[in-house]
Amino acid sequence: MSVCRACGMPDLDRVLDLGKVPAADHFPPADDVIGDDEVSHPLAMDLCATCGLAQLAEDDTIIEEPRGVEPQALREQAVCAVRCVARSERLRGSTVREFGSPHGGTWLPLLVERGFTVADGTCDVVLDCFGLMHEPDQLKAMVERAAATAPDGVLLVQFHSLATIVCRGQWNALRHGHFAYYSMTALNRLLEDVGMGPVAAWTFDLYGGTVLVAAMHGQVEPDESVRRVFADETGMTDPRTVGSLQRAADDHVRSLRTWLEDEYRSGKRVYAYGAASRAVALFSLAAVDRRLVAAVADASPAKQGRRMPGTDVPIISPEELVAAEPDRVLLTLPDLLPEVDRRYPALAGRWKVDGS
Repeated sequence: MSVCRACGMPDLDRVLDLGKVPAADHFPPADDVIGDDEVSHPLAMDLCATCGLAQLAEDDTIIEEPRGVEPQALREQAVCAVRCVARSERLRGSTVREFGSPHGGTWLPLLVERGFTVADGTCDVVLDCFGLMHEPDQLKAMVERAAATAPDGVLLVQFHSLATIVCRGQWNALRHGHFAYYSMTALNRLLEDVGMGPVAAWTFDLYGGTVLVAAMHGQVEPDESVRRVFADETGMTDPRTVGSLQRAADDHVRSLRTWLEDEYRSGKRVYAYGAASRAVALFSLAAVDRRLVAAVADASPAKQGRRMPGTDVPIISPEELVAAEPDRVLLTLPDLLPEVDRRYPALAGRWKVDGS
């Protein structure tokens, strides 16, 4: 019997089921033949009726994702986030510790610039930017973060909002290795279980809606910013509401396949940009192949020379993409549009933002 990754209760509702897809973090060499077991990993989301946590139902994959290049949008948002917390006067003390994300990126230099010293053990400021979601045992992970936070310290947790995922139909936020998808309700329960509570929150446009929560030990009073996030989350513990992701997935897959077929029939050469893990299930479910997408460009040298999992679509460098002079370029990560538009002017007017 499956139990919740946070509260341990068995009251789980299936809200999104994508069937069997490739592992989101395994990018085979481009000349490797697609094996029978490559598209064999179940991918589904459950919602806990007890604590409200949306979560990865199961994961039989082994993490081995080639390290990507941190997008400019993430770096800029980190600067903005730290500035917001500093203005609230919640960056107090002298020591900082970070629970990082396997996708890379760090806020530590931004804290060092403000006079903090990076340390192990208990610290005045503890950072977690998209790290917590990668922990299979959510309660254990939160216990570790609470223990690392000094009695009068602050824990900063940033997450891609479940409300954003549902309201914007971002079903492909679900992927292997990402074990939790938070509403403020679920995160608040998780914090309460380790003797902490949210005191402030900030929202950002990253990924369509990202939330940064400041939490402290003890019985704390959340400010108006926290109450606003709660108010914006109506329905995020209702399986019928979160279950709308299933329709969003089906519609997205059908729409992409139709667009690619139309472009092919009209003689257009389509490439893509962003060999992102969120594109893995989409490409597999839409049965994308080299006939429809000639190649996917990615800035990470570790991914170049490989292929998209479950497909024969190779991963190339951005320079190779520009040299190919494609008619259309499918951008798998919408947040990258300002960056790629600026960096590759030769591709102006050719971008097709996925989902648009």
